[in-house]
Amino acid sequence: MRGMHLRKHLMVAVVCLLLGLFLSRRVVLCQEDETDSAVYIVTLKQAPAVHYIGDDLKLESEDGIRHGGGAYGTLNKFNKPRNRNISRSGQGSYLNRVHDSLLKRVLKGGNYLKLYSYHYLINGFAVLVTAQQAEKLSRRQEVANVVLDFSVRTATTHTPEFLGLPLGAWVEEGGPELAGEGIVIGFVDTGIDPTHPSFSDDISEHVFPVPEHFSGICEVTSDFPSGSCNRKLIGARHFAASAITRGIFNASQDYASPFDGDGHGSHTASIAAGNHGIPVIVAGHPFGNASGMAPHSHISVYKALYKSFGGFAADVVAAIDQAAQDGVDIVSLSITPNRRPPGLATFFNPIDMALLSAVKAGIFVIQAAGNTGPSPKSVSSFSPWIFTVGAAAHDRVYSNSLILGNNITILGTGLAPGTDNGTMYTLVAATHALSNETTGVNNMYLGECQDSSSLNRDLVQGNLLICSYSIRFVLGLSTIKNALETAGNLSAAGVVFYMDPFVIGFQLNPTPMAMPGVIIPSPDDSKILMKYYNSSLKRDETSKNIVTFGAVASISGGLTANYSNSSPKVMYYSARGPDPQDSFLDDADIMKPNLIAPGNCIWSAWSSLGTDSVEFRGETFAMLSGTSMAAPHIAGLAALIKQKFPNFSPSAIGSALSTTASLYDRQGGPIMAQRAYSKPDLNQTPATPFDMGSGFVNVTAALDPGLIFDSSFDDYLSFLCGINGSAPVVLNYTSQNCGVSTLNATDLNLPSITIAKLNQSRTVQRTVTNIAMNESYVVNWSPPYGVSVSVTPTHFFIASEQTQILTVYFNATMNATAASFGRIGIYGNRGHSVNIPLSVIFKISSNITNS
Repeated sequence: MRGMHLRKHLMVAVVCLLLGLFLSRRVVLCQEDETDSAVYIVTLKQAPAVHYIGDDLKLESEDGIRHGGGAYGTLNKFNKPRNRNISRSGQGSYLNRVHDSLLKRVLKGGNYLKLYSYHYLINGFAVLVTAQQAEKLSRRQEVANVVLDFSVRTATTHTPEFLGLPLGAWVEEGGPELAGEGIVIGFVDTGIDPTHPSFSDDISEHVFPVPEHFSGICEVTSDFPSGSCNRKLIGARHFAASAITRGIFNASQDYASPFDGDGHGSHTASIAAGNHGIPVIVAGHPFGNASGMAPHSHISVYKALYKSFGGFAADVVAAIDQAAQDGVDIVSLSITPNRRPPGLATFFNPIDMALLSAVKAGIFVIQAAGNTGPSPKSVSSFSPWIFTVGAAAHDRVYSNSLILGNNITILGTGLAPGTDNGTMYTLVAATHALSNETTGVNNMYLGECQDSSSLNRDLVQGNLLICSYSIRFVLGLSTIKNALETAGNLSAAGVVFYMDPFVIGFQLNPTPMAMPGVIIPSPDDSKILMKYYNSSLKRDETSKNIVTFGAVASISGGLTANYSNSSPKVMYYSARGPDPQDSFLDDADIMKPNLIAPGNCIWSAWSSLGTDSVEFRGETFAMLSGTSMAAPHIAGLAALIKQKFPNFSPSAIGSALSTTASLYDRQGGPIMAQRAYSKPDLNQTPATPFDMGSGFVNVTAALDPGLIFDSSFDDYLSFLCGINGSAPVVLNYTSQNCGVSTLNATDLNLPSITIAKLNQSRTVQRTVTNIAMNESYVVNWSPPYGVSVSVTPTHFFIASEQTQILTVYFNATMNATAASFGRIGIYGNRGHSVNIPLSVIFKISSNITNS
């Protein structure tokens, strides 16, 4: 026991030393007894710096000068400031001293460790203390909230063409050489590989001018040496203090620098802003040229997630706070909380509140919806000021097949070449090709082809080797690469993987293979293969040993893409609405997700040392799927809108994307949504707003939306005040009193209307602003089932830069508990088309009979 106790104290000492280096402090205080310590995020009642932008309020800085809001931002026509760095004002140092003074007074004589001071988006700090110390802090009058830190997790060669960029949005911006110029996208993710050509500044003949409003820096470490940043990659930092306090940070795997040891961060950054025309070569095979959505925009990286453990809110908030100070225009978050934040309401958590302040600073914020679909209420991005993105399939698919000797063709997957000219090769299962020296012949893992020494070369050479794809592949204990190496060592003609029947509902992405190969993803099709194979074996009647392998097959290549007209469609894993208001999963009147974008089988940059997807280890590009891939598509497309409309507020950008979204697939039918993990294409129905939000992104139309629905920070504040019992929490986070607020989410000026509970009737208003030329509009609508709808006016003329109020009246015509959906269409005589999705869940008509 003494040895264990000593080891614990040694570990604490090492953690303190690491934190001292990480935080660049000469003195670091740590707990002598860590048994009751944890990281807490503490916010103070005094408002953060961003709440003084554009206001008449003052904040005294360390130089004693009271600064007005006009020094920090210029207002645009939507009354939103262009975000600017204000770190030089001294407010950060001033609030740092306030935080240090508070900790010394409250915890005098005790040991603690302050990890971060937040001062731009929220006023507070992250601190390692005991529960008793946290309780002391919470009792202080100047303290607003004390929240236990929580964990978070991470949630293209063809998509520019699929989205119509080369002949649409890019043309309008001056071509890919100029698309996104002057816009800075901040990525809170796993870092970046600065050596990747997607992030070079010497690929384009057109130089990258660094925007004047950006003032971020690049950390310099042994993993991220001087010169890693350039005029394309203009900022890079890392945040890991909360992880280090837990003793789980592994510098050799996670890199104490902005370098991406995972791969996810490089992938998402390249999707949004990677250079145009970068060749994609994987496993020696060419797959076209890659491009980001806004290839001439700038990248600033804020690494707060890591391969070994994911991330923590304290580090993420620090990253977001720094990104806002640096002057980014857009923040892309391909991350979601591991659990729904507890408390009064889901919206009141440090990450969402920091993002609310970011919106006040004029930053457009995008977040992945999460990969927890297709269940209802599974969305992991909740707040109306955050633009939430779901994942859709685009039209490019890679598939190959196995043609059996009995003329049966089995569809498979794999980025692999085929066998020569359809030549049939003998099939040999690994379990029937064991060498004489192999022991443990009943070991089921021998069929996974992970060790060439266990197999007989004479039996495998020149034949197709059959390997089992078991749960061990899903867990990463066995790999395709090992099996391919085994096949290569034994001179096999190719590899066929059949799905173990215990792997249920697991969806495979195409996997790169340097030699002919195919993975059969269906357990049922795998049974067909093995039935044919076993029935073709000839055995000695006495010994039962195999005399002849009679089954033959050929592999058709999977290197050439096929294109489907049934796209886009909502992927089964994409999280769904309705948006749950709080931890009790009550419905809120907010449509989530906001939109869907390409997220399935996306080619994009990969870190040279990335380990997130073992099958792409060592490659420079990877094909991944998830809402993590969909969110940066929107980040890049939002940069194009911001480039054309530099004064657009965040809600105006979101409105332009939402109201112009497509509702139809390439065949003109409704967009479909997959409803099950197992055989998802056989379990799909037309998508609803809770599956796809406003629809599938159409950025060319978004660059000319006609009408805009704008919402301000004050609107979001009124919405928060309308939540029962929220007034003290709102005051704590923003230093603003609620007063009497009757505004709820339905009343927010969003480009959608969701009513969780329609009790007989409800009147809703929306205000549109014309950003185009003078235009006349006509209004049509289709009501949700069980609801009658009317809109006034049905026709209106609106001059440029003027507003028009639309009044929408809902009346329940029946009692129902199932959600139903409709839509309002506003059509202009200059070709503008504005779509507003309608969602009503519970309906209570006036014809109620009391029993």
